[in-house]
Amino acid sequence: MSRTLTTLATVSLAVLVPTAAVAAATPTPAPKLATTLSTAVTSSTCSVTWGSLPKGSSRSSSAVLTGVRSGQHACYDRLVIDLRGPIVGYDVRYVDTVRADGSGTPIPLRGGARLAVVVLVPAYDSAGQPTYRPVNVKELTNVTGYRTFRQVAWAGSFEGRTTVGLGVRARLPFRVFTLAGPGDGSRLVIDVAHTW
Repeated sequence: MSRTLTTLATVSLAVLVPTAAVAAATPTPAPKLATTLSTAVTSSTCSVTWGSLPKGSSRSSSAVLTGVRSGQHACYDRLVIDLRGPIVGYDVRYVDTVRADGSGTPIPLRGGARLAVVVLVPAYDSAGQPTYRPVNVKELTNVTGYRTFRQVAWAGSFEGRTTVGLGVRARLPFRVFTLAGPGDGSRLVIDVAHTW
């Protein structure tokens, strides 16, 4: 691995520094870079204590859902549900089948396990107009290449609650928390660990 990192360091220098400067450079920075990168790789070992049991809060809210996005982190993949207004009510749990709100139709999801993410807010305003319109209900976000997430799909919004299906690689520990902002908005955050 050290040889690969040294090669990467040399290639990086060649891109950033003129060719004459690379020829004159001493090889001492590359081992230091290799050591730093090697330490970063080994220090990324993750330990979580979240567990895989259901997590939730049953209080209602006047917020509406406005967006769904995802991201990758060293120890987990993250799903964020954006809302206009304060979030207080949600239920996130592993299920055999995620079902569409209202109809109960099964929502197919890739992966070895499925999380039902239920937010106790609608995805429409008081006039019944949508506040969130997924471009593709089967792929709310592109999770190609994620270590844990396999698919994020829309399961609907009905009678003041919205469900998102999250297909994951296996039944892994997860945590759920809320964040205020930006502005008068809020966010529901679901992190699913890469390992136990």
